[in-house]
Amino acid sequence: METKEFEDITFNCKDCGKEFIWTAGEQSFYEEKGFTNPPARCKECRDKRKSERNAYRNDFGKRDSDRFTYRTDDE
Repeated sequence: METKEFEDITFNCKDCGKEFIWTAGEQSFYEEKGFTNPPARCKECRDKRKSERNAYRNDFGKRDSDRFTYRTDDE
């Protein structure tokens, strides 16, 4: 199997516009996982989006459980 050499690449974040470096190690990881697209956001913006997504999921779960009343054998 051929070993691929990676070099650091500089991108601009699509959310904040800040430059960030996609390191050779990160590129190797992406290839190992089968990811085909390079990152579009810097680490800070990726973490922020992930946090917002998880907060929404947590809020949805709370609202979802509030919609149902569970009946117990005591009722």
